[in-house]
Amino acid sequence: MKTRETKLPCVTNAPSAPTLSKLISNKIETQHRALNAIVYVRQSSMRQVRENIESTQLQYDLVQRIQCFGWQSDRIEVIDDDLGVSGSSIQGRNGFQRLLVEVSLGHVGIVMGIEMSRLARNCRDWYQLLELCAVFGVLLGDADGIYNPRDHNDRLLLGLKGTMSEAELHVLKSRLHAGKRNKAKRGEYFTEAPMGYVRTRDGVAFDPDLQVQGVVRIVFDKFAELGSAHAVLQYLVYENVLMGRREINGLYPDAISWHKPNRTTLLNILKHPIYAGAYVFGRTKCVTTSNAEGQRRTAQRRLQSDEWDVLIRDKVPAYITWEQWEQNQQKLRENSTKFSFGASRGATLITGRVTCGKCGAGMTVHYRDGMPVFSCAIAHMQYGLPLCQTFSARWLEPLIEELVLKAMELSSVELSLSAACDIEKDRARLRDYHQQSVTRATYEADLARRRYQEVDPSNRLVAAELEKQWESALGSKRKIEEEMNRFLLERPTELTCDQRELIRDLASNFYTLWNSDATSPKDRQDLVRILIDQIVVDVDEGSECLGVAVSCSSRKWNFRGMG
Repeated sequence: MKTRETKLPCVTNAPSAPTLSKLISNKIETQHRALNAIVYVRQSSMRQVRENIESTQLQYDLVQRIQCFGWQSDRIEVIDDDLGVSGSSIQGRNGFQRLLVEVSLGHVGIVMGIEMSRLARNCRDWYQLLELCAVFGVLLGDADGIYNPRDHNDRLLLGLKGTMSEAELHVLKSRLHAGKRNKAKRGEYFTEAPMGYVRTRDGVAFDPDLQVQGVVRIVFDKFAELGSAHAVLQYLVYENVLMGRREINGLYPDAISWHKPNRTTLLNILKHPIYAGAYVFGRTKCVTTSNAEGQRRTAQRRLQSDEWDVLIRDKVPAYITWEQWEQNQQKLRENSTKFSFGASRGATLITGRVTCGKCGAGMTVHYRDGMPVFSCAIAHMQYGLPLCQTFSARWLEPLIEELVLKAMELSSVELSLSAACDIEKDRARLRDYHQQSVTRATYEADLARRRYQEVDPSNRLVAAELEKQWESALGSKRKIEEEMNRFLLERPTELTCDQRELIRDLASNFYTLWNSDATSPKDRQDLVRILIDQIVVDVDEGSECLGVAVSCSSRKWNFRGMG
């Protein structure tokens, strides 16, 4: 039943009487006014909430319009739980879900939004709301008018608006992504600068703080020396080295905060190609999956280097060369057992280096009564074929151990000189880090002192707080100076004569060092993996003889013996 338009009392800030008569729709009936009115407020991101203040205010002003339609203020509910949440999906939109519940319970007479796209930008969610409103007789309204989902013409218009909202989101995303991609092709699109870099007008540059740069260089130098991200992490923790990152947001943007190192940060540094001077766009891809309940989940999947959208070499300042970066990636793959990369740890020395001489595949190892047994099981696992070959490493492992000891004895003098030089360089890097920490603490203490001296002494409230800050800065400076003095006392930069003699003795008698209890099986495995590139084994059929070819970067050995 249609009702005639009437003029209703309105609030103080309501439109004038001629305008009000146009606002009140004859689709609003008494039964609608007897129920609640809901104003749905949403912005797509927190940045829009902070910057698009007028748009948010327009949505809140819909309360006054609903009051002009005849609803009392206590019957109007504002749902703004979804401020800063995208309308592309119902997931994470608690306000929209609460709106659906209220409509389903029959508590709502009208739902107002500044435009239909604020309610949903997904046809599935939009038609779910539209169907519920049609079933329970709920009106929908926006800045253009009032719509009755039970009316054929209004339902057709609402369906068109919902389709346009979803298409608009797709067009906006495509346009923005095309702009980013076009800018990235020129190597000019940058977001947040990684650790060790800062954003500039022209792109990115080295962080002007030398201590931040020094920590990044320590990470790469120690990884080249130790060959493991976990070993680098243990080194940084043992030496009390902190990692500096510039704050992007907060009260003090661009301020450097110092944190303890962690595995995730180290892997991000070691894997990011920007540290090799390369500009990269499209390193990750968003993948959306859904479970049995229909809930969608979006996650980022890291792509391989040949799948990157843009790769421009020598575009930004580099900490390492591109060749060093590729070697680091290869080393990280060898260290990992995930997705069949690398070699699993065990008691055997030659794990990860044995290759089948018949098919060229890597051989896996398992242990039988404590003895390593290598098998070529690729064809067996993939196609159900018989094992290519299998053998026990009872005699092969002592042979490899003998080759390693012989190679190390021949270069004992070079090893001693190199070890002494590396130790002194490492201590020099740590000394520079501690000196820079003292310099930073001294500056912060002087800054706190100047602030305290410049304040009016009669302003006791401010002066007392600045005095506390000065005392705290002096305490931090004293603690850092004590740590540096302790480091210089325990580990001076230059090695003493006794320390050099000890290094020379260990290098000349490598056999003792190899069999020492302080040398772990992992250390022996790492040394074998450094010296030997590949061990090709071919089992003679019908016999117990093995054909072995050991290759490294400098030479190649061939052997044949009992297996």
